[in-house]
Amino acid sequence: MHDDRTSVGGGVEELASGVSRRGFAVTTLAVGFAAAVQPVSAQTITTDDEGLEAGAVEIPTADGKIPGYRAMPKAAGPFPVVLVVQEIFGVHEHIKDVCRRFAKLGYFAIAPELYARQGDVSKTTDFREIIGKVVSKVPDKQVMSDLDAAVAFAKASKGDVDRLAITGFCWGGRIVWLYSAHNPNLKAGVAWYGRVVGDHDELHPKNPIDVAGELKAPVLGLYGSADGGIPVASLDQMREAAKAGRTEVEIHVYPDAPHAFHADYRPSYRKAEAQNGWKRLLAWFEKHGVAATPR
Repeated sequence: MHDDRTSVGGGVEELASGVSRRGFAVTTLAVGFAAAVQPVSAQTITTDDEGLEAGAVEIPTADGKIPGYRAMPKAAGPFPVVLVVQEIFGVHEHIKDVCRRFAKLGYFAIAPELYARQGDVSKTTDFREIIGKVVSKVPDKQVMSDLDAAVAFAKASKGDVDRLAITGFCWGGRIVWLYSAHNPNLKAGVAWYGRVVGDHDELHPKNPIDVAGELKAPVLGLYGSADGGIPVASLDQMREAAKAGRTEVEIHVYPDAPHAFHADYRPSYRKAEAQNGWKRLLAWFEKHGVAATPR
């Protein structure tokens, strides 16, 4: 896999936002699929960019620019905005393809590279190394700030942030729950198999279940009963905790589906469940005011 990214060193300076100023480890997006998921499945979906403006962008944040992927129709706009939050593998080809799928439907989809400060995971083949050396060091506060920056970027382009939604997968599924408690302007969220309970630490002070009663946008959760890392009992706990809030929460569990059942480039892909989940996502967005007109 060709890679022309550079690593930048630097000191740390705390900003008013609580995000540290430092040299960024990732300044351009990965090309193709992450090394940890090679070889990709024959079922991998590839969405072309015909009729779209699609490609890498630089997103201004509190402490510099982070890379991201943006896709939208070639039209006047404005378009409803969908934040697409990466799996543990960063913004690789699958996440870019998901953005293009949204753009084909008339959305402005943007996926910021949320590990830009902590490290490049695209060449690492060991899952444990990805989590231990990079993912575990990404502060939730930084992620919330970078997603806010992506919204601001969309607003300055052709994005209609009055129609704002978020979706994410695995690591990004957890982030969907947290961001839905963070941004009062969000209209809808869809979390794909993101854990809802877990340990706490300084960088990750709360889990989704801790903010279940504080959600500011309705959230749809899509999970599989055969997901060894997310017990169905924890989803029952999440449903119960969400009753304390004022927003709609729906958690759908697909019988016998494993973790990452939407990931068409991996052996875990389950076509029927993935397609049904996508239909549920679009219906959820439409129900909550984030509908788009296909190009």
